[in-house]
Amino acid sequence: MTATEHDRAEQSAIAADAPGTQPQFVPGGTPPQTPPLIAKAAAELVGTAALVAVVVGSGIQATDLTEDVGLQLLANSTATVFGLGVLITLFGPVSGAHFNPAVTLAEWWTARRGGPGVTLREAAIYVPVQIVGAIAGAILADAMFGEPLVKWSTHDRSAGHLLLGEVVATAGLILLIFGLARTGRLRVAPVAVASYIGAAYWFTSSTSFANPAVTIGRAFTDTFAGIAPGPVPAFIAMQLLGALAGMALVTLIFMPGRKTAE
Repeated sequence: MTATEHDRAEQSAIAADAPGTQPQFVPGGTPPQTPPLIAKAAAELVGTAALVAVVVGSGIQATDLTEDVGLQLLANSTATVFGLGVLITLFGPVSGAHFNPAVTLAEWWTARRGGPGVTLREAAIYVPVQIVGAIAGAILADAMFGEPLVKWSTHDRSAGHLLLGEVVATAGLILLIFGLARTGRLRVAPVAVASYIGAAYWFTSSTSFANPAVTIGRAFTDTFAGIAPGPVPAFIAMQLLGALAGMALVTLIFMPGRKTAE
């Protein structure tokens, strides 16, 4: 294979595999196939459900095994890192592996003028199935551990500093994802995004929900990972604010450079 053929093949693979983008044909590569919308919706539903099941289930398991809160959070965050990385790797080529309305809406906003990304129709389907998936994942985790299938959480997270933590966590997540997209490095998204969420468990006061659908789902379980229904609207509002901040940072930091004369 010549250097030119190698570059074309690699460009084609990146275009086809990049999470959150529509596959693009690159001359010299194999024409990609766009999955049908029902497959994308199913991937978002199952992926979000699995993510919440990992978060909630590992939280229940951790509290059953130890009374040390630090060890509980360590177990919860470690399971989430591995689970999220696997889910992005598995479902990324199908739906983009958003599992997050904030990511979906941010991608739709960037693609609204014809660029790569989800369409308005796709976004209108992604967001509801992500929410349904998150609720189903919480119920599934409760069922696996013999907890009440639906019991509103009593874990109050209404303090102002926790809301600030959600702004920071979501802004960082959006900056990471779209920064990788702008620089053509979405192949590392499974590791990078999972690593960021794992770190944000520890450096943000809210333990980094950073996801409106997951926030709603976690209100349905009165366990370690739960959140009382009362703070949910405020959490979601701060997450959307963080998404806007993240997109502003992407625009500022990754703005296209000026062409120089040869």
